[in-house]
Amino acid sequence: MSDAIYQFNALNNKKEIVELKDFQNKVMLIVNTASACGFTPQYEGLQSLYSEYQTQGLEVLAFPCNQFKQQEKGSNEEIKQFCDLTFNIKFPLFDKIDVNGDSTHPLFTFLKAQAPGILGSKSIKWNFTKFLVNRQGQVIKRYAPTTKPESIKADIEKLLAK
Repeated sequence: MSDAIYQFNALNNKKEIVELKDFQNKVMLIVNTASACGFTPQYEGLQSLYSEYQTQGLEVLAFPCNQFKQQEKGSNEEIKQFCDLTFNIKFPLFDKIDVNGDSTHPLFTFLKAQAPGILGSKSIKWNFTKFLVNRQGQVIKRYAPTTKPESIKADIEKLLAK
């Protein structure tokens, strides 16, 4: 069993350290998010997946990012308030991070290396890029920002059944 993803930790939106090893034996959908993006309505689909599959072992981890046209300008508190009021999300929100460049969060460096984009690209092109991780902590697939959360259901169900 590869425990590579479990070596990482991240700050949640309250600046508390969260160890990814806390999610062992869970299927994870890790997403870089933004509140003022054309894809922001995907929060609704992410919450729907979480509501439907959380009891079976799905965790959705949202990492706000302000690297794409400054579409996530708010503080962690403002982001949480927006997500709660607009989408009533229940899954974990993390501290705002960088997903590209010199300050890329180590988790996203790992995710991009494990599941490169089109033509082997390591960079993330936009908000709402999604990474699906199996119960063993292996990155299974990367989804484009245009991929709606509901279209990932079958892949999630396969991993939850294992």
